[in-house]
Amino acid sequence: MRLLIVDDSRSSLALIGSIVKEAVMGEIELCLNPLEALDICQSYQFDLIIVDHIMPEMDGVAFTAALRSQPSYRIVPIIMVTSDLDKTVRIEAIKAGATDFLHKPFDPIELQARVSNLLALRQAQVELADRAQWLTREVERATAHLLEREEEIIYRLARAIEYRDGGTGEHVSRVALISQMIGEGIGLPPDRCRMIYLSAPLHDIGKIGIADAILSKPGRLTDAEMAIMREHVTIGARILERGGSELIRTAELIAQSHHEKWDGTGYPDRLSGTDIPIEARIVAIADVFDALCSERPYKSAWPIDKAYAEIVRCSGSHFDPQCVAAFRAKWPEICAIMQPKEPAHAAGF
Repeated sequence: MRLLIVDDSRSSLALIGSIVKEAVMGEIELCLNPLEALDICQSYQFDLIIVDHIMPEMDGVAFTAALRSQPSYRIVPIIMVTSDLDKTVRIEAIKAGATDFLHKPFDPIELQARVSNLLALRQAQVELADRAQWLTREVERATAHLLEREEEIIYRLARAIEYRDGGTGEHVSRVALISQMIGEGIGLPPDRCRMIYLSAPLHDIGKIGIADAILSKPGRLTDAEMAIMREHVTIGARILERGGSELIRTAELIAQSHHEKWDGTGYPDRLSGTDIPIEARIVAIADVFDALCSERPYKSAWPIDKAYAEIVRCSGSHFDPQCVAAFRAKWPEICAIMQPKEPAHAAGF
């Protein structure tokens, strides 16, 4: 425990210091000037303050109020020593934040008892605060662990679905990364970009309900087969509906609306413009671009420059022009993750 005694009288300061030193173990700092004492308190944390009431440069009430304005001293015990028995002084001191009072002339045993009791209270406060900080860290650690497990399960599920669609499983990680880049490019907050990044891999989760014969068909789908294929967005939204976490709720928006088009010609709800959730508008670009660049049973992979040109061409019709502008601005970074020698894996999985 560290104690600070503030009194403009050298004799009084020495007397209080000697009495307190007999009763407690700890460091004791003596200060004649209350302004200097405030400066010291900004650099050092004391556990108990004893301050005289009447001092020339700043009285004890003003000192107490100034000290209480410092966050680290909001609950530290403060004893005010005063020879004034006026009730008004006591009320002002209490309003300023004084914890206890001691009247001059004081009894040394009483002073020692008050100091011991308040230090015991302070010790309990410190231990409680330490315990609270430890519990907070443990909760944060446990929460982070749960989030990591949730993210891992989601990503592995998304990769499994991608394998059913004839891919290698890398499509979902690239879509996640590109979606995050576009979100950053249009100025979304970092936490929202992160949420889109984590949710994007589930954009095609509804394909789990589509027959393999349609998913793996090597040729062009018939109109009837295409109608069935388009049901994957509704299936995906149903799988994810009423999610208990922000991640799942965001994934539901993406699964439901990532095939909507800016001009209103998409599916399933023919939404247009900003009626389409921004998360789905972002993932739509990343999904189409990477799908064009990927080989599938029914098509060959496009060169990335040709796929880039197609995204730009569809700005304002298929895609949100603002998102396309962000895609173009992030093009060097997108090219880097598309390099075949360095397959992209979603960071953190």
